[in-house]
Amino acid sequence: ANEIVNGYGDDTFRPLRELSREEAAAILYRYAEYKEYDVTATDDLASYTDAGTVSTWADTAMSWAVAEGIIKGTSETKLTPDGTAIRAQAAAMLTRFCENVAK
Repeated sequence: ANEIVNGYGDDTFRPLRELSREEAAAILYRYAEYKEYDVTATDDLASYTDAGTVSTWADTAMSWAVAEGIIKGTSETKLTPDGTAIRAQAAAMLTRFCENVAK
């Protein structure tokens, strides 16, 4: 209803599909917008060798999530935007969101 979690371009929702790291960033970004938190922070993702694999629809959200410290690289050089957000990563993202954004 608030367009925080959207379906896919083919009009499917896929609730049983694993959540990617960039999807998690997009959800948190849209929630922050909905709550009227400051979402102006950005980070240049060029230092990650896989920055070019960030989906265009997730660019702003990923840049914001990295700038806010919500998402960190899976290594010094990889962001792995299309990788699955495993439980530990999702928990860390939510914790960092609460600590860094939802103050």
